[in-house]
Amino acid sequence: MALHMLARKFLQRAPPRQLQVISSRSFSSKRMIDVGQPTPATHPELLNEGEITPGITAEEYISRRNQLLDLLPEKGLAIIAAAPIKMMTDVVPYTFRQDADYSYITGCQQPGGIAVLGHECGLCMFMPEATPQDVVWQGYVAGVDVALKIFKADSAYPMSRLPKILSEMIQQSSRLFHNVNTAVPAYTNLEAYQLAASNGKVNNLSACTHELRWTKSSAELKLMRESASIACQALLQTMMHSKVYPHEAMLSAKFEYECRMRGAQRMAFNPVVGGGSNGSVIHYSRNDQKIADGNLVLMDVGCELHGYVSDLTRTWPPCGSFSPSQEELYDLLLRTNKECIKLCKPGTTIREIHKYSVDMLCKGFKEIGLLKDDRSILHSYHQLNPTSIGHYLGMDVHDCSTINYDRPLKPGVVITIEPGVYIPYNLNCPEWYQGIGIRIEDDVLITDTGYEVLTGSMPKEVKHITALLNDCNVAEQAESWNSARDVSI
Repeated sequence: MALHMLARKFLQRAPPRQLQVISSRSFSSKRMIDVGQPTPATHPELLNEGEITPGITAEEYISRRNQLLDLLPEKGLAIIAAAPIKMMTDVVPYTFRQDADYSYITGCQQPGGIAVLGHECGLCMFMPEATPQDVVWQGYVAGVDVALKIFKADSAYPMSRLPKILSEMIQQSSRLFHNVNTAVPAYTNLEAYQLAASNGKVNNLSACTHELRWTKSSAELKLMRESASIACQALLQTMMHSKVYPHEAMLSAKFEYECRMRGAQRMAFNPVVGGGSNGSVIHYSRNDQKIADGNLVLMDVGCELHGYVSDLTRTWPPCGSFSPSQEELYDLLLRTNKECIKLCKPGTTIREIHKYSVDMLCKGFKEIGLLKDDRSILHSYHQLNPTSIGHYLGMDVHDCSTINYDRPLKPGVVITIEPGVYIPYNLNCPEWYQGIGIRIEDDVLITDTGYEVLTGSMPKEVKHITALLNDCNVAEQAESWNSARDVSI
């Protein structure tokens, strides 16, 4: 009964936007126009009036474009292509996911388009031209009219007119910037583009877009909080599920199901569900084994909500209790996680936090006999943990990769804090530590005064985890989790 009460309590904390019920309406013969993605007219449960994508208004998209223009030189021109469709087989595509830069500037969640941004032209969008047969097989897609009306482009043309119009734009520009990752022959094969490239006038646009995306607006942070909340609720349900169903595949499926039921569109990445020694493989993805009784399971998971992702990791024993060696290692990782979170504030850097974590873990590993005090201690440490303490987070999991880890953090930046240890069976260390993988990862927002842990509602204390797994005074423990979780300082 206590377990049922706890589950209900956390389910009630789902983001309000996802739990809205749309009242029934009287019959109307007015047909809603399908533009290939949700709009306030077709999906009022998702979008408010004035929003291009859920939570992000047209005004914010226009502001982003203006900020990007401020970073471009006079007569500079930015070209951003939509993400390509990737095929699983000759006729079966993978689920489409829009490129973050294209989405950030346009709000368009569909393939096939090319956006051009310049001081003279503003936002110009070249849109795909769907044939009647395309509509029959794939549905409606956004065209020129939608680009102007919904995405608020300053001008728009069918893709067939791109060679002539874009060539003229390129010829009149001083420098070109483009998204290297989504570059397509539709513009790279143009003579004008190739001439600009041969003259050294083509640059990677990511340095500009990542600069803008690095700090999040209040609207973006609301989506990131919701994404983190969904992931926490889903992982909590999965943890409670693990004692009865200790199978990697089942836990992966359970997490995805719980996320999608709360409104997430997809997983942020393929869930890592490593039972036993599989947990020592950092990006393990097979998820095909049963978790042996007494082993830990490491779950590194996250979901995407309307373009913004979460990323968290918890490690626990599905059987309900940690062994002494497991708990000893876990306690060290948990203390490191907490101390590193305390360092998160404006002015510090991921590099500085990482160095602190290495020093703390090296000391702890030496104390328990995992590391020997010799000249090659850092080399030995990197065998146990070759990863960074964290990374930037936002529209992509490893967000804004052009911004290095020496940049002082600012309010509005979101990072992960994820100390870990990964011990293979062949490592020269005490036998009772071999085959253990542990990681504890949280999403942390830098605020004006310190930090806010977006994933703070997901338990990570040993006593809370074991109580949850064993249904022992769980209802009473729920309030203590909330009071003990990390808060901003």
